[in-house]
Amino acid sequence: MDNSLQKLFVGLVALLIFNITYGQGAPKKSMKTLQFPLTEKYWAPVSDNVEFITHKTVKAVRSSNDRPINIMLKDFEFAVGTIEFDVELKGQGFPGINFRIDKDTLNSEIFYLRHFGKPDPLRRTAMQYAAVLDGVNLWDLTDDYQAAATIFEDQWNHVKMVISENQMEVFVNNMQEPALLVPAFEGVTKSGRISLSGNVIYANMTITPNATEELPSTAGYDPTYNDPNYLRNWQITEPVDFPFGRDMMKQIFVSPGVIIDTTLLDSTAVWKPIKAGRRAMVNLTKEFGATERGSRKLVWLKTTISSDKIQEKQLKLGFSDGVWVFINGQPLHQDKNYYGSPGMKEPRGRCTIDNTSFKIPFREGENEILIGLTNYFFGWGIIARLQNTSGLKYD
Repeated sequence: MDNSLQKLFVGLVALLIFNITYGQGAPKKSMKTLQFPLTEKYWAPVSDNVEFITHKTVKAVRSSNDRPINIMLKDFEFAVGTIEFDVELKGQGFPGINFRIDKDTLNSEIFYLRHFGKPDPLRRTAMQYAAVLDGVNLWDLTDDYQAAATIFEDQWNHVKMVISENQMEVFVNNMQEPALLVPAFEGVTKSGRISLSGNVIYANMTITPNATEELPSTAGYDPTYNDPNYLRNWQITEPVDFPFGRDMMKQIFVSPGVIIDTTLLDSTAVWKPIKAGRRAMVNLTKEFGATERGSRKLVWLKTTISSDKIQEKQLKLGFSDGVWVFINGQPLHQDKNYYGSPGMKEPRGRCTIDNTSFKIPFREGENEILIGLTNYFFGWGIIARLQNTSGLKYD
């Protein structure tokens, strides 16, 4: 073998040894399935009505008084992987699992079933995913993340959750086809503890860390992403107290006869930019946290739209909970979306683009849309879309 061939051979051998030693990347993460029987050894009661039992030959947990229980998995932190458990319906309510719970237990992700009467395999609200932010379950801002499934009474229902960094698939009884797809988590935690709650019987909990079944780690498609008709860029104030019974407007003796109460908004207001997130939603709970129980908060949003002529355009608006809309300083539209009331907006008091629709009279040149938005109940948010944008300009 001549000298050049010998050098080539030695180089190839060295490269092969290097690839074998270092080229295999980081060691594969463990995907061992862990068993967490529903016993005191593994689970800490959070509520005072937890009863650990043997049910249908397996270790299980239930309520001792027909109120929902709450239990926390001990000494385990979950980030990504597969969670499986069995649940038997027992009483009405919202049995579910919180995961990625932070240390103060105020932020997490939640998946739960709804059980109010005989299960219907076509009922779209049979299950839901939502983020929990500052202790607020954002179910009323996440109508997109509901689904139907075949759920049984008086027998086990098997739930399997495949969770990546940013997405989730949930299987209920049918392990061949997911019942619920979540293309992007909307919470703020990346890992944390796990809890179970509800007036049901739980058993057979297993967790397989890092087993994501090739579910992408990045966020999935946002159906509003390609649509420029959504209003995404706003200016916003800090929230102020706005108790029930207080009027936003004050009487004046010139047309139109009312103005905004200057104690709620005046020229000294401080504005900062805020941009809509996924699904074109401006999530104010994420921005400002929970509204204290028994109180109501008000925040102001504004944006500027230029029109090349005098014209009217239809605006679709989703909101939670109360809204006042002004165009160029003049009152235009007022509405309420109070869950549980006869006048709540479809779909059943949730904030979606289908809540309300009205025409905006644009003048030629710049136009300011000003919105007062209140919150007292669960999630706080708004979503706005122009039906037609011809002749308009906005960021």
